[in-house]
Amino acid sequence: MTRPPSDTDFGYERIRPDDKRARVRSLFDAVAPRYDLMNDLLSLGLHRLWKRAAIERTGLRPGQRVLDVAAGTGDLARLLVRRLGAEAVLVDPSPDMLRRARAALRNEGILARCVCAAAEQLPFPDGSFDAVTVGFGLRNFTDRQAGLGEMARCLRPGGRLVILEFSHPTDPLLRRLYDSYSFELMPRLGEWVAGQGDAYRYLAESIRVHPPREELVRMMREAGLERCRWSDMSGGIVAIHWGVRRV
Repeated sequence: MTRPPSDTDFGYERIRPDDKRARVRSLFDAVAPRYDLMNDLLSLGLHRLWKRAAIERTGLRPGQRVLDVAAGTGDLARLLVRRLGAEAVLVDPSPDMLRRARAALRNEGILARCVCAAAEQLPFPDGSFDAVTVGFGLRNFTDRQAGLGEMARCLRPGGRLVILEFSHPTDPLLRRLYDSYSFELMPRLGEWVAGQGDAYRYLAESIRVHPPREELVRMMREAGLERCRWSDMSGGIVAIHWGVRRV
């Protein structure tokens, strides 16, 4: 298994891996009560369209197994079950997020296993899943390369990893508008609605230090994936990356 780096990013800060792990878990426990509402407000509901587009990249058929990493409150997993008929397992390091995911799944009559674990140490045998998804979670990994390696390991040969993540707008004007929105409006909304302005300031910073598209493709290949591609959405605000575990 890849060893954790000597330090890692937490937004614009450089901190020890154990510190990031603890701070990310604490941050998402704190924002969990208003997380879904904030997603709707901050994306103007677009996150629902982005997630629907992402799950179509999995190529899943009814009854196949999917692992949703950094599952949060479980909205991506619920889509995978309802729209594709998949059998889902959810993983997240935040106990409060998983509690909300379990409740949401029960409310919709969905049976799914929820596991509190870090992406860098997934508690599953090799080749356990037909697909692995991660929606808006990769930038929060303590060690992205180790997390990619673990997700690839859990895929069966020929299985697909799909990553939905914020990216970097390609148009200069959109980039300026997006920067203004991210650093000025998002933290204010986070404070007003959720009482968590610092958490949403971290969100804005974490997007800026996330690897560019081409770099993420290189990292996916290093993790043992092939046929790695990406597709931009909403002018590059979001990108979907996918790749296949080598046969």
